[in-house]
Amino acid sequence: MFLHGGFFHLLGNMWSLYIFGDNIEDRLGPFWYLVFYLACGIASGLVHMLSNPHSSLPTVGASGAIAGVMGAYFFLYPHSKVLTMIPIFFFPYFVELPATVFLGIWVVTQIIGVLTSSSQVGGIAWWAHLGGFFVGLFLVKVILKRVDPSKRWSVLQRRSTPKVHVIHTFGPISDYNLYGNLSITRKEALLGAKKLLSVPYGTKKRSFLLNIPPGVTDGSVIRLRGAGRTNPEGISGDLYLKLLVED
Repeated sequence: MFLHGGFFHLLGNMWSLYIFGDNIEDRLGPFWYLVFYLACGIASGLVHMLSNPHSSLPTVGASGAIAGVMGAYFFLYPHSKVLTMIPIFFFPYFVELPATVFLGIWVVTQIIGVLTSSSQVGGIAWWAHLGGFFVGLFLVKVILKRVDPSKRWSVLQRRSTPKVHVIHTFGPISDYNLYGNLSITRKEALLGAKKLLSVPYGTKKRSFLLNIPPGVTDGSVIRLRGAGRTNPEGISGDLYLKLLVED
């Protein structure tokens, strides 16, 4: 569970754990989260062993344990949105998918992997992923019954907001300017920040980097020239982004 086959193997696992893990730890608390994580990792290893009893290939990676965390997320936060990047002609396009859709697609890919791969060839431990996911899905229900809500420890007191944001724009059809909101923390308002923004609505469906200057206040508006709708004369309106400073 604590060894990996290379840098990108480690990076992929830690990225998934970064996305889903903090929410589960917030619900279970640090002690039960650790118990849950280790139990999912051990269970996923046992499932892999039972599915490949004659294999002599070594198996490394935290994927099974993290799959358990994903299963718990599927149960606890089915309606949460997962920011997903879809590359279109080498350009990143970001969409927000419900957790049930994102993780459902992930489960289907694991099943396809089981059906199309050989247990005698090195690669991805598909059964370990599926085993960890479904163990986590059911184990989190058991552990939640033992968790004292008054002793939960929140890990969600953020000093910064995510680096990538999807901006849901609004504005009257007759106005070629677009309007949107962007939430940042007090620290980011004080020191400034860089954000990658994706605007999925309007004629300007693109992603771009935004530099938030230091010293902005709640309600400040940043004008992004040319990021609005395009009028019949080919002139683009602007995007007015209102900054919401969170506590």
